[in-house]
Amino acid sequence: MTNDDSMGKIERLIDANLNRLKEGIRVVEDINRYIYDDATLTSSLKALRHKLQSAYDQNRLQYRDIEGDVQKKTISSELSRTSINDLMIANFSRTQESARVLEECFKLTDNNLSELAKSIRYSLYGIEKSFFQRNSLDK
Repeated sequence: MTNDDSMGKIERLIDANLNRLKEGIRVVEDINRYIYDDATLTSSLKALRHKLQSAYDQNRLQYRDIEGDVQKKTISSELSRTSINDLMIANFSRTQESARVLEECFKLTDNNLSELAKSIRYSLYGIEKSFFQRNSLDK
């Protein structure tokens, strides 16, 4: 793989994980907003989503390959949510994992964005703890 090919693949990986991170934050944010009426956590999550804007680059769209994505099919475990807590656990995990991938990938392209991804990941750990302390897992 040439360096250009390699960087294109990294940009594709960044694009996918930025989307996954932002989408996961939105799910968690909307559940806090519309189901739990939690203004504090909702505001914190909204602020994290907006922080991500500095990482977006329209030029990455050229590397997006939806048709060639070998994992775009839904797997059965993704369809087995039975409660709001299942949604929250899945989406907190999704956001934290994506932030970690971004933290590592941005080390190749932009250390400031790597640090941003790391700070978002740690913020998500704290928000997750706050959410589950406020809302019992048994609900």
